[in-house]
Amino acid sequence: VQLQASGGGLVQAGGSLRLSCAASGRTFSRSAMGWFRQAPGNEREFVAGLRGSSNMILYASSVKGRFTLSRDNSKNTVYLQMNRLKPEDTAVYFCAANQNTIILSAVTDATRYAYWGQGTQVTVSS
Repeated sequence: VQLQASGGGLVQAGGSLRLSCAASGRTFSRSAMGWFRQAPGNEREFVAGLRGSSNMILYASSVKGRFTLSRDNSKNTVYLQMNRLKPEDTAVYFCAANQNTIILSAVTDATRYAYWGQGTQVTVSS
């Protein structure tokens, strides 16, 4: 099983980026999927998560209203559309997947994910 994250880059504050996370090796259509990020000197933090079969989504308060998580089961891919980016969004972004559906509150817990992508750098300049 592999998760391949892509779409990061350098953008000015107020701009947009769309991250992609393509899964291979198994189907994740009913699996919990999440995005986390880690800035230099900081711990990895939750950004957004999808619990699985019901597609219920939870967002961190810092990104709610600006970021949108979506899934395309036909492509076994999840996306993170990031709008109105801020310098404090600068971090390495990681996608993660669980084997199964989990309760919505658990999507924030990094330990609940068995598979992780390699990370993609997002840099927002002021």
